[in-house]
Amino acid sequence: MSETQRPNITPENKAQRTPPGQYLTEKFPVLSYGETPRVDLAMWDFRVWGEVEEVVRWTYDDLLALPSVKITADFHCVTTWSRLDNVWEGVSIHEILKRIRLKPTAAFAMFHCDGDYTTNVSMNVLTDEDVLLAYRHDGEPLTPDHGYPLRSVVPKRYAWKSARWLRGIEFMPKDRPGFWERNGYHMDGDPFKEERYGRFEG
Repeated sequence: MSETQRPNITPENKAQRTPPGQYLTEKFPVLSYGETPRVDLAMWDFRVWGEVEEVVRWTYDDLLALPSVKITADFHCVTTWSRLDNVWEGVSIHEILKRIRLKPTAAFAMFHCDGDYTTNVSMNVLTDEDVLLAYRHDGEPLTPDHGYPLRSVVPKRYAWKSARWLRGIEFMPKDRPGFWERNGYHMDGDPFKEERYGRFEG
């Protein structure tokens, strides 16, 4: 399959792959709480901190130099639209984990982004084989509205967990809510369980 070609989607597997309460679209809507951040790559970095033996930092060029992967994955927004067979390219989370020393106490992670956006995931979710830090989508570099220069991609969770404008990951011993979770969204966000909304019991 070429970088931009999307696989055939049959009516049968469309139904199986579309979570309850979702409709399919070929568009890629942009939904934001605030303004799209302006990025100066000369000043930009990506950091890992928290429950790690030492803080690790990468420049954008450093990330581009890491082994890259492509995945094809569905994308489900909590506002009820889904877009199937997105082709993402970037760095597998496992490449990042190889290059840091996690403490045994690391049980959750918080994505930190420009614009003060945050969202949480458990280590079980973070370490899934299809989670990556993406810099390309459907064969093209990410646009500013879709997270340039870097976003997380967490395909098995609602799209707010695939955080745009990613700047770092904080590893945590206990779970805590991110931006939308503090404002009523579910802490886990599994679309096939329709975990759209919930209350943090922390």
